Amino acid sequence: MNEHKSISEHIQAYANHLRLEEKSAATVEKYLRDIRSFICWLDGREITKEQTAAWKAHLTEQGYAPASVNAMLSALNSLLDFLELGTCRVKFLKLQRRMFRDDSRDLTRSDYNALTAAAKARGKVRLALLMEALCATGIRVSEVRYITVEAAKAGRAEIALKGKIRTILLPNKLCRKLLKYAKQQKTASGEIFLTRNGTPLSRRQIWAEMKGVCKYVGVEPSKVFPHNLRHLFATAFYRASRDIVKLADVLGHSSIETTRIYLLTSGAEHQRQLDRLGLVS
Repeated sequence: MNEHKSISEHIQAYANHLRLEEKSAATVEKYLRDIRSFICWLDGREITKEQTAAWKAHLTEQGYAPASVNAMLSALNSLLDFLELGTCRVKFLKLQRRMFRDDSRDLTRSDYNALTAAAKARGKVRLALLMEALCATGIRVSEVRYITVEAAKAGRAEIALKGKIRTILLPNKLCRKLLKYAKQQKTASGEIFLTRNGTPLSRRQIWAEMKGVCKYVGVEPSKVFPHNLRHLFATAFYRASRDIVKLADVLGHSSIETTRIYLLTSGAEHQRQLDRLGLVS
């Protein structure tokens, strides 16, 4: 690390480094946000092992969830490696394996059906179809751009993300609906989900539109975000196939452990399982 430069002056170079490592735009944004939080807290002090450990303690004291703390530490350690300050790296918090999902964030199939129905009833055809495409394929919101006219015609989409290429199959009914919508929008080729100006929908816009229909159906906004549709797909797929390896491939996971997180039962379901054991007289 050049001693004559402040850490702030290294941020742009670090951002370019992340892009060269082919990190997704969302990951780069998240890392930079966490790094700026660290810089603000550091307040001009020199980076030392004592300071990075103190920031870890500060995050914990501020009430951040352990998983959030670890995500922020991951960004910090990445920066430290870039600055050749590996001796200042900090260890992650040890997390106990989760046994069940938080019910307050558990999107059910009935919630999903209510949301898509509400979107259709209010003329939000694009939103309803987008939610169906996300939930019926299990793709990430960042992969929506791969849902193209060509993919709908072929019944499959080639997705290139995080250094991996995978092929996902599109349900026949979804393909018909996608092609019908594309024809109505006079989209002959390329991405199907576009703004009125013909630009791709942003993650923030998709998020906001989904939140916007919650009030019409009484579904808690905390449950409604694109990634929860991916979770709902994973649960439905596994219940139908009981094949976690195939599910991992469909979702694009490198580790089965990541896929397992998607299959956690809700707290209420876990409670019912405990009650059925009949171990209390």
